[in-house]
Amino acid sequence: MKRVFSTISNFFIFFLLAAFVTTCCILLFISALQGSLGRAFTREEITVAAKITMLNVILLSIGMTVMNHIRRKFTVERPVKRITDATSKMIEGDFSVRIEPIAKFATDDSFNEIIECINKMAEELSGVETLRTDFIANVSHEMKTPLAVMQNYGTLLQVPNLPEEKRIEYAKAITDASRRLADMMTNILKLNRLENQQIYPQIEKYDLGEQLCESLLQYESTWERKNIEIETDIAENVIVSADAELLSLVWNNLFSNAFKFTEDGGKVTLTLTAKGEYATVKISDTGCGMSADIGAHIFEKFYQGDTSHATQGNGLGLALVKRVVDIMQGEIGVESAVGVGTTFTVKIRRTEYGLEEAR
Repeated sequence: MKRVFSTISNFFIFFLLAAFVTTCCILLFISALQGSLGRAFTREEITVAAKITMLNVILLSIGMTVMNHIRRKFTVERPVKRITDATSKMIEGDFSVRIEPIAKFATDDSFNEIIECINKMAEELSGVETLRTDFIANVSHEMKTPLAVMQNYGTLLQVPNLPEEKRIEYAKAITDASRRLADMMTNILKLNRLENQQIYPQIEKYDLGEQLCESLLQYESTWERKNIEIETDIAENVIVSADAELLSLVWNNLFSNAFKFTEDGGKVTLTLTAKGEYATVKISDTGCGMSADIGAHIFEKFYQGDTSHATQGNGLGLALVKRVVDIMQGEIGVESAVGVGTTFTVKIRRTEYGLEEAR
């Protein structure tokens, strides 16, 4: 019904337009013709001419209506239907749909610009949906392991006449699993707040060398237990303008990884240099190293290249590190070789330039 009403409306619009234009032309033509012939037309002649003109106007209006209908069908209705069909699928959750561009002879580039934007939106939504699905799957998987440990050892603790040595061992396993679960939840919340820009950097000037030494000393018991050699080369009076609390997350995660992957008797090296507007921190270890394929993914959430150490982490630490460094407008890179070791390089701005603009 709506389509019929639209067609009738278009006909009357074209009819009035054609009637007005044709009437004006006919009046001008008759006036000019009477002047050139030197005589006036009779009433009968004008009546016949008016009927023929009216018929021509009706036929012209019908023709224009049909032509407009065909034009709209190919240049407007088809592209709009193609777009609405695709967006309807997106509403239903299908982000794999893509709209084919329309041939240029059928319409102008306006619809193609809209189609290009919709395709980009669908691609981004598809990526977000994949990340969301992977995130849920990874969280579920990471939670299963510590929960299973807690459940199994909790059951073992209920065994009658359990030796004290075993009771302590099982209780420690439950405590470690619960701590790992709590750490994972904490990291997820931190990462979520960072990614949603709910944490704003509190910029202050402080000595980066002192902060690095304090972070390193937290692992003194670890390097003594594993007999790891520590080598440091820290430049003095390297003052940076950054958020000390956020950067402590970076150093703690990098030191934790260095000691975790370095075998007994290995070596961990810390260097701090300052040049230009950047302070450069390098944290190296003589651990197992990693291949280029693994190195390309280490900053992704829940990614753990070395599964032999999976029980000691949850794959969120380096994702946090990368996000914090990005917020600080710094740079982070990694160099690694299998069987040789890994070096993380972090560059932090020494001045407030740029950070004040970002806030």
